[in-house]
Amino acid sequence: MLRVDRRSVQNFDWVLMGILALLVTMSIVNLVSATAGGVEGGSSNIVDRQLLAMGGGFAVMLVVAFVDYRHYERLSPLLYVGVLGLLALTLVIGSETRGAQAWLFNGRFQPSELAKVGLVLALARFFARTPPAHLSELRQLVVPGLIVAAPVGLILLQRDMGVALLTLLVGLTYLPMLHIPMRAWAGIGLLSLFALAALWEFGLKDYQQQRILDFLDPSRDPLSSGYQAMQSRIAVGSGGLTGTGWMEGTQTQLRFLPTQHTDFVFSVLAEEWGFIGSSFALLVFLSLLLWGLWIARNSKDTFGAMVAVGVVGCLFWPAAINVAMVLGLAPVIGVPLPLFSYGGSAILSASICMGLLLNVSMRRYVF
Repeated sequence: MLRVDRRSVQNFDWVLMGILALLVTMSIVNLVSATAGGVEGGSSNIVDRQLLAMGGGFAVMLVVAFVDYRHYERLSPLLYVGVLGLLALTLVIGSETRGAQAWLFNGRFQPSELAKVGLVLALARFFARTPPAHLSELRQLVVPGLIVAAPVGLILLQRDMGVALLTLLVGLTYLPMLHIPMRAWAGIGLLSLFALAALWEFGLKDYQQQRILDFLDPSRDPLSSGYQAMQSRIAVGSGGLTGTGWMEGTQTQLRFLPTQHTDFVFSVLAEEWGFIGSSFALLVFLSLLLWGLWIARNSKDTFGAMVAVGVVGCLFWPAAINVAMVLGLAPVIGVPLPLFSYGGSAILSASICMGLLLNVSMRRYVF
C-alpha cells in the first residue's frame, strides 16, 4: 500500500514551489493581456479555463510528488507502453488540427505531451541500470535509441514535425553524460546530414518546407506563411527596454498576432514589459532549470537523478525553441512556452514534470 512518508513532507521543497508560483503568476498576468483584445471563445473563458487547468495541474503535481518516485521506476515500462498506445490511437481516431492528426477528444487532449514524460521515465530506468558514464560505444545506445525512436516515429506519423523534433531533443538531453568518443559522433553527424537531405526531399510536406524557407526569409510571403514571424518580431522590437505597459501593447491589443495566447505568448511579454521584463521572466525560468539540475546532483539514487535531468530537458527544450521562434531565430513549428502558453495538455505535462522534480527533491534525505 502506498503511503506518504512524513520525512518527505518535512523536506518539502519551498524554493521550487516559490519559483513555480512566481512563474505561474506572471503567466496568468500575461495571459489576461494576451486575450484582452478578444479571442475566439471569449477572453474571460480562456483565462478561466487556464486557471481551471492550473488548479487541476496543481492537484496532479501533488499526487505525483507524494508517491515515492521509486514506484515510478517499477511502473515506467507500463507507463511508456501506455503513452505509445495513446499515440497510436490518435492515428486511428484522432482529430486533425493544422495538418497534424495529433489530438484526441475533439482537440482537447494531445497525447504527445505525455509522451515526453513517458520517455523520460523509460530512459531514466535504463540509465539507472546502465549508468551513462559506463557507455563508451555506439552499439550500447541501441536500446535507448529504440526507446526514443518509438514515440518520435509515431509523432512523425501524426505529421507533427515540431513535436517530433522536441521529443527527440528531450531524449538527447542525456547525451552530454555519455563517454562516446568524438570520432564516433563525427560519423553520426555525417550520416545525419544525409538523413536531413533525404528528409527534406522525401519526408517533408510542402507546407513544412515552406515554414523552413519562410524562417530563412520571412519576407518571401509576409501576408501569409511569413506573417506570424514578422509580426512577432515587430511586437518584440516595439517593447524596447522597458515595454509599452501592461495591456498597452498595440500589436497585442489590436490582435496583429493570431496565436499570441498560445505559441507566441512570449511576444506579448516582450512588447508590454520590454527587454527588462522579458529578461526577468527568462531569469526566473533559468532559475527553475538550474534548481532542477541541483536536485539531480543531490539525488540519493541514479534513477532520481536521471528523472530530474530528463524533466529539465522537458522544460528547457520547448522554452528554448519557443523563444527562438518568437525572436525569429527558429522556424515556426508550433511549440508552446511551458507554464506560460494557453493549453490544457501542456499544463498537464508540465504539472507532472514539476511533480516528479518535487518528488526527487523531497526525498534527498529520506533514504
